[in-house]
Amino acid sequence: MVANPLRRAQLSDAALAVLARSGLRGVTHRAVDAEAGVPAGTTSNYFADRARLLSALTERVYERLQPDAAVLQRLESQPRTRETFADYMRDIVRRATNEPTLILALWELRIESTRNPDVAELVGATVRRAFDFDVQYHRASGLPGDEVEVSLLHWAIDGLLMDTLGPAMGSSLDTDAAVDLLVERLVPTARA
Repeated sequence: MVANPLRRAQLSDAALAVLARSGLRGVTHRAVDAEAGVPAGTTSNYFADRARLLSALTERVYERLQPDAAVLQRLESQPRTRETFADYMRDIVRRATNEPTLILALWELRIESTRNPDVAELVGATVRRAFDFDVQYHRASGLPGDEVEVSLLHWAIDGLLMDTLGPAMGSSLDTDAAVDLLVERLVPTARA
């Protein structure tokens, strides 16, 4: 396997674009080569089989959705309140809506996981690892709430993103107002 991290990232990003646009069935080594504008066979040199490619895609989504260091530093300097928790959630929604391809690709991978046990194993491990990191970060940061609130907000934010990126239910709330209400109603004022 070739070890050029920049080319690997380029190919992963191209595969995410194909995945978001065409679904999992559209993700072939040839389609990724075409999307990335590289010679035929390049993707195969970096990802020997489809399983390795799909595993890399889930990792790449979370890598690209990482918060900006300056934003994170600003948030970490704020008091540990529900309002600060809402600031974190608004930043997550902003990053996700600024990169809809990433969210669409992740949803495609998660949906395929419901049909394909091999994909479920690959994607599930990364999703669980990302969630565990979120819970650990939340606990270490001293924000109000615990694993239950983090879970509830993940589920709620996924729905908010689905409504924002796809056909909307018709609510007049904007995403910031929705996040504020979610945190207000789901997170206790003091750490449980």
